[in-house]
Amino acid sequence: MSDRPVVRIRYCTGCKWLLRAAWLAQELLSTFGEEPGEVTLIPDETGGVFDVHIDSELVWSRAAKKRFPEVREIKQAVRDIVAPGRDLGHIDA
Repeated sequence: MSDRPVVRIRYCTGCKWLLRAAWLAQELLSTFGEEPGEVTLIPDETGGVFDVHIDSELVWSRAAKKRFPEVREIKQAVRDIVAPGRDLGHIDA
């Protein structure tokens, strides 16, 4: 079992948000490589759900924010937990 953080993206299947969730996962894996222990997609039938957790911490909730995250917001949240101090280049500007 890895002690590296786990990123979970929970998305609504009824809303057809699989592609959005998969794109976000790909962006995180491209940026962070093997630093997270895993990036997991979790299909959910709850209407309108799009949440991102790192381990047990909720870092984004579409329901709470009333919008989808921008990729830079999620990358910054992941960086702060997975790789503190890491420079994300133009995303941090």
